[in-house]
Amino acid sequence: MADNSRNRASGLAFAIVSALAFGGSGPVARPLLDAGLDPLHVTWLRVAGAALLLLPVALRHRRVLRTRPALLLAYGMFPMAGVQACYFAAITRIPVSVALLIEFLGPVLVLLWTRLVRRVPVSRAAALGVVLAVVGLSFLVEAWAGIRLDAVGLVLALGAAVGQATYFLLSDAARDDADPLAVISYGALVAAVLMGLLARPWTLPWRTLAATVEFGGADVPALALLVWLALVATAVAYVTGVAAVRRLSPVVAGPVAYLEVVTSIVLAWLLLGEELSPAQLAGAVAVVAGAFLAQTAVPASPAPARRSRPSEPEPPRPSAAVTGQGQQSPDR
Repeated sequence: MADNSRNRASGLAFAIVSALAFGGSGPVARPLLDAGLDPLHVTWLRVAGAALLLLPVALRHRRVLRTRPALLLAYGMFPMAGVQACYFAAITRIPVSVALLIEFLGPVLVLLWTRLVRRVPVSRAAALGVVLAVVGLSFLVEAWAGIRLDAVGLVLALGAAVGQATYFLLSDAARDDADPLAVISYGALVAAVLMGLLARPWTLPWRTLAATVEFGGADVPALALLVWLALVATAVAYVTGVAAVRRLSPVVAGPVAYLEVVTSIVLAWLLLGEELSPAQLAGAVAVVAGAFLAQTAVPASPAPARRSRPSEPEPPRPSAAVTGQGQQSPDR
């Protein structure tokens, strides 16, 4: 039982670290976008930097190129390139907090996929948590005043939600016969190549990266923000995220990742001056509450059979059943 508890605790710890790392990506990328960088350029720089940092890991796991090429391609296309491109494009048209919260329909899509496609029953706590989170999302985006939001931005954010759902599902599939670290490292390489075709890095205004940008009321080197995006918000975030899915499950790790929402809202408020209305604040509370309600739906792991201690043979006793210690051992 101790091993199961340790795995669950470490899984939750990895999920929290991943959510916090992902949550800072939008507020940190926003000054680069305001400085004139295209969303595709920021996305390419981010994944290319992460691919460079994870290159030693990729070189150590070259065998996965022969065994799971389709998985590597899908991971690079959807969770890494797709989510980043859609999200960064969305935050140029709608607020960071709104884009991130729409993106977090991803765990809802995971639950629907698990129930409707995989035909795996979903607990009542998980279902109620999803409903509460969706209600909170409707308050956060103020669905009753949809004209305040850009339609293209909403579509882009929904595209990020689909990509996020594939992130959890593919991370779960990777644990069978492929090292998750290998999947992440090669996924970053694939994403860098694919995004390079769209971003055309030779057109990137490199001088902007050598300048300073305003961030949190101070002038900071643009290159420092880019390094943070590649190292923390991409490499660390993905590595800890996959580690969380391996120890938990897509259904459980997804809702815990809603902590990214809180991180993004707080940072956008502190650093970018984006304010939320009282209704949106209430929605944020509902989203987090729903996420953790769903997280309580972790199925209990059966306690491992206790191996009987060797002892000297004793003659059979008619009252042995009364003590609860039968003669047959559950171990094979």
